[in-house]
Amino acid sequence: MQKLLKIFLIILLFGCLIDLPYGYYQFVRFIALIGFVYLAYNVNEKGYKNEAFIYLTLAILFQPFYKIALGRTLWNIVDVLVGLGLLLSLISTKKEN
Repeated sequence: MQKLLKIFLIILLFGCLIDLPYGYYQFVRFIALIGFVYLAYNVNEKGYKNEAFIYLTLAILFQPFYKIALGRTLWNIVDVLVGLGLLLSLISTKKEN
């Protein structure tokens, strides 16, 4: 389930690079909040406190209730970095198994 969620989040985040209606970005914020909280809970249950902290920080960054205004360019950079980070976590998880 975690792998599918990470892949879905990667696709959504890279989709933010395209000029889409504002509703898409709101949708991404809600899904990212839910997804990162879920990932934080799962890695915390496995004892990975540092990863849980990172996912909770990302959940706070992407949460839709109190929007953090970074500007489109900076948000695009954040989306790419987070997407690449998720991709790297998928690759490193695959090598461990």
